[in-house]
Amino acid sequence: MKVVPILYFSDLLCVWAYIAQWRVNAIKAAFGEQVRFETRFCSVFGASERKIATNWGAKGGYEGFNAHLRHAAEQFPEISLNPDIWLTVRPASSNAAHLFLKAQQRLEASGECAAGTTDNLTWAVRRAFFESARDIGRWEVLRAVAREQGVDPGPIEALIHDGRAFADLCCDLQDAEAMRIQGSPSFVLNEGRQKLYGNVGFRVLEANIQELLRAPTADQASWC
Repeated sequence: MKVVPILYFSDLLCVWAYIAQWRVNAIKAAFGEQVRFETRFCSVFGASERKIATNWGAKGGYEGFNAHLRHAAEQFPEISLNPDIWLTVRPASSNAAHLFLKAQQRLEASGECAAGTTDNLTWAVRRAFFESARDIGRWEVLRAVAREQGVDPGPIEALIHDGRAFADLCCDLQDAEAMRIQGSPSFVLNEGRQKLYGNVGFRVLEANIQELLRAPTADQASWC
């Protein structure tokens, strides 16, 4: 069976990546084992205070950004967005959550937890911020979310303390730079030949995957 690998880069504080999760789920449901997502992280909100000041300082700051997000969310009735997002809670950085999840990803890859644990925890962390307005930049919040999902944060922290989680996150950030990832979310297919970035619809993803599944040889150029 032919399998299409997809590198999926996102930032946990990016609303478009939060919205994209429904499309990722739909792709998994439509193609099953014919697609394999590999979760990577990129740094869009690595320094969120600076980002808001730079991009929204002249447009209302956090209040303007909050209004922008709420307006964007109105287009997607399937999502739940806390109306106080970025107003009452302002995570300093997404990288703490990325680091936490890279450690969990390593644990899953080594067979120390059940398959799918990392995806479930990643979604729980996203929801903690976007639905419940919890500060996922804070370590105690990440630990609490993990415990709520039945995940022991102890082994995660051990991988952070010995540096391996930092190394894994560094690889993600270096790969994002090498592949010229423009932002979050980004889907990379066909060994980097096809990159889909931003608010990409299900049909666009579906068409690209179907074309890659159709191509009879690995070196044949895709028409997508």
